[in-house]
Amino acid sequence: MTDSTDLIPAPLSVEGPYRCGFLLDRRTTLYAAPGTEDTERWLRTTLGAAFALPLRSTDDENATRSVRLRIDDALAPEAYRLHVLINEVVEIVGGGPAGVFWGAQTLRQLLGPDAFRAAPVKKKPVAALAAQTIEDAPRFGWRGLMLDVSRHFTAKDDVLRLLDLLAAHKLNVFHFHLTDDQGWRIEIERHPRLTEAGSWRARSKWGHRASPLWTDTPHGGFYTRDDIREIVAYAAERHITVVPEIDLPGHSQAAVAAYPELGNTDVVDTAALTVWDTWGVNPNVLAPTEEVLRFYEGVFEEVLELFPSPFVHVGGDECPKDQWKASPAAQARIRELGLADEDELQSWFIRHFDRWLAARGRRLIGWDEILEGGLAEGAAVSSWRGYGGGIAAAEAGHDVVMCPEQHVYLDHRQAPGEDEPMPIGYVRTLEDVYRFEPVPPGLSEEAAAHILGTQANVWTEVMENRSRVDYQVFPRLAAFAEVAWSALPAPEARDYTGFERRMDSHYRRLDALGVDYRPPSGPLPRQRRPGVLGRPLEGTPPNV
Repeated sequence: MTDSTDLIPAPLSVEGPYRCGFLLDRRTTLYAAPGTEDTERWLRTTLGAAFALPLRSTDDENATRSVRLRIDDALAPEAYRLHVLINEVVEIVGGGPAGVFWGAQTLRQLLGPDAFRAAPVKKKPVAALAAQTIEDAPRFGWRGLMLDVSRHFTAKDDVLRLLDLLAAHKLNVFHFHLTDDQGWRIEIERHPRLTEAGSWRARSKWGHRASPLWTDTPHGGFYTRDDIREIVAYAAERHITVVPEIDLPGHSQAAVAAYPELGNTDVVDTAALTVWDTWGVNPNVLAPTEEVLRFYEGVFEEVLELFPSPFVHVGGDECPKDQWKASPAAQARIRELGLADEDELQSWFIRHFDRWLAARGRRLIGWDEILEGGLAEGAAVSSWRGYGGGIAAAEAGHDVVMCPEQHVYLDHRQAPGEDEPMPIGYVRTLEDVYRFEPVPPGLSEEAAAHILGTQANVWTEVMENRSRVDYQVFPRLAAFAEVAWSALPAPEARDYTGFERRMDSHYRRLDALGVDYRPPSGPLPRQRRPGVLGRPLEGTPPNV
């Protein structure tokens, strides 16, 4: 049994615990009020498997020896109240289906690490809970993780596993980075070469782009339309929104390699381009033509069919303008549209798809470079280069997701030691992430209301498999989840010592789930990558 003071993320309030009130055993039943059926299924799947219990349904809303699931719309939609009562009853009341589900995640933590296993490990698999009441609600509505599957493809089953890990930490947005220079990962029926040619590269850089090492095994893969439907449905059952990202007008070499007419054919031999095999900012960007707009409208029509998310991410970052400057066709386009320069040409791209998406009831979101050249009224911003872009966007009335590289890029290294595998960026320790504050000080109250929430980003250039992703993401995702969910004091006043103590229990949960996290003492021998070049940055990251 886990003490309620070991919960991650920390709840708003806990009353108790008192004497024993509930025993989970073969007599335990589930009562699910209308609207809570997804949580009922999830509890039966997870706790039923972990403890080898049938968890039979009951229609008796007053049954004892029962877990009761209810909705009370007097609570906020993601808020919940968990009662452990002395008559062997657990009652989870949520403001909506999502609130009930987050309460069930708390119940799982209370039942101890064995509740996170796929099969029982004790001869008599039962669990006891002390009587108590937990009241809880999230601070932010957007609590996200972005996974880049373009640089290194993530198999569908590993995506589903990651969704389970997000749910276990009460994160509710999965930003799915599906296209880039190094691979196109989503099937588009009307443009089949995007995956036939654009999803495979001949080799991959091993380590940072300055590394002399290569892996010569072809790398690739993509998700079929049915794979995407399955991922989206699996996420929805866990109250996670999947936000797709289709990059434009930069980070597009995989698309140009598949369809050379998408590129700037008057300044580069686009027919000779292949899917990019290294990392960095690529010069091959989309041509500013009506044909390119129609092509991507077709892509987005299929994307909207597959993803019900109200937001669609269009990238918009790191778009070099050199080819447009050299292209007579692009320069003619600038004059034709009455634009001032290439920055405004990029803004023209973004504004076009903002209007196109808005006409279909969706909202565009992009990296903070979409502010350059002017931002369409309804667009939202993912502020990655620091706080600055997010502050400017929020003050201008745009919604913002705070994900500054200097704080919550989980591909950055976790310690200064030479044993860190392929070290990238500044040192961002577990404590650094725990002290991250999504709302920058000094932001006006009106602008602060535009901070939708926060997101941690995982770029996979040097993460070649699931274990490497686990190592970089965990345990720091636990700290990030608490920042996104819990009502914490100012960064310097946060009780990191108390968080470390709670992590002692959380490591056992991660062990039970088979997560290959970075141990507090440093990487295990098999987690190191000796001799593979990274790009460590020294000192304190700039607070920009």
